[in-house]
Amino acid sequence: MRIVGVIDIGKTNAKVAAVDLDRFEEVAVRKTANRVVAGEPYPHFDVERLWAFVLDSLTALQAEHPLQAISITTHGATAVVLDEAGDLALPVLDYEFVGPDTLSEAYEAVRPPFAETGSARLPMGLNVGAQLFWQQQTFPDAFARIATILTYAQYWTFRLTGVRVNELTSLGCHTDLWNPTEGAFSTLVEGQGWRHLFAPVRKADDIVGKLLPELCLATGIPAGTPIYCGIHDSNASLLPHLLTRTTPFSVVSTGTWVVMLAVGAAKVTLDEHRDTLINVNALGDPVPSARFMGGRAFSLLLGDGTTPTAFEDEEAVIAAGHMLLPSLPEGSGPFPSAKARWTVDEEKLTPAGRVAAVSFHLALMTATCLDLIGARGDIVVEGPFAANAAYLRMLQAATGRPVLADSHNVTGTSLGAASLVDGRHVRTGVQAFAGPVPESFVHYAENWRSLTKSHVQQANGNQ
Repeated sequence: MRIVGVIDIGKTNAKVAAVDLDRFEEVAVRKTANRVVAGEPYPHFDVERLWAFVLDSLTALQAEHPLQAISITTHGATAVVLDEAGDLALPVLDYEFVGPDTLSEAYEAVRPPFAETGSARLPMGLNVGAQLFWQQQTFPDAFARIATILTYAQYWTFRLTGVRVNELTSLGCHTDLWNPTEGAFSTLVEGQGWRHLFAPVRKADDIVGKLLPELCLATGIPAGTPIYCGIHDSNASLLPHLLTRTTPFSVVSTGTWVVMLAVGAAKVTLDEHRDTLINVNALGDPVPSARFMGGRAFSLLLGDGTTPTAFEDEEAVIAAGHMLLPSLPEGSGPFPSAKARWTVDEEKLTPAGRVAAVSFHLALMTATCLDLIGARGDIVVEGPFAANAAYLRMLQAATGRPVLADSHNVTGTSLGAASLVDGRHVRTGVQAFAGPVPESFVHYAENWRSLTKSHVQQANGNQ
């Protein structure tokens, strides 16, 4: 296999890419917005529009870069319910819809404990179990027509092959549906009588089937082209590192959410009230994870444009001891009860100093999360923060472990999904952070932790 077609559906945008495995890069990409239909019976994804985009894109890519296999990756927190004929029994619910919250009390009474699933209780439809529970209670007649429940990536596998399967990384993504320790469905699935509705569970790199003959004719893709099971997007980003790095290590994926996954972590007790959880990786193994809205905090504090910083700007902030204590936005992350507070009048900060102080704050929040999940070994940073020297320097100072950065975001979800087909040519492109890390940065991190502890205790005492 050399050229793989990857269907990559994110929450905001969708794309179809041709990935050259020998070069391990995308050689052609087509993109579209992933729109939510606001109409009845509830906000839902426009899967038919996406399907038309997928077929058009596969046709165009096949003409330029003949495809030899197809793989799929999608966002999580989404389930698809099909009737016997394979049509939607109910629309594919947008997980940002608040409808499931109306049954929160009833759902809390039936959902499994965190110790069983590693899945914290989340709002809206972010727990797939809450989606299904709400749909069953709200639309009983339609729910009774359900023949199969599929995880989202595997819905697209079904459209390509006609084969109904589920997959581990999507089931193990804060759904409440999976017991990652036992490698089996949770007691919620059994208790609600849903077990018979779930299609068989396969691994992400399994070949599920071949492209349907009518789709071969429509796209020009040869008969017999294999379709791989597919993978949840965060685990797609993790996979190249799983294939190339020696454990233990952790991956810090930065964006609107900063998501940390600790492979080969020390055994710790996770705290569901501090945004820690268990994911399941492509190999089927549980992975302690944590998250906070670091990218959102960066935008709220600094806007879209930021002043470039120099090492001298960082040193000035360190010398003055200017700090931002947790947490922004409130209500999530490792300090959900604390309200952000500066230790200095913001007016006294230079624009570059403000960027440095915010970067330090985000690095220390990251270090806190890594501690909570027992992370060990190298720390690989992906996404926008990988280009932020102040963030990388403080992260290394706070953890005392090597920090590696991928400022070009080489892995990505599409390349990770292509790795399911053949991982022999995977390249991650990360480089060790080589800047100076003075002892003064280590002392700053220690002081931040001490002040944060007092700050959080005060916030909890005032509740």
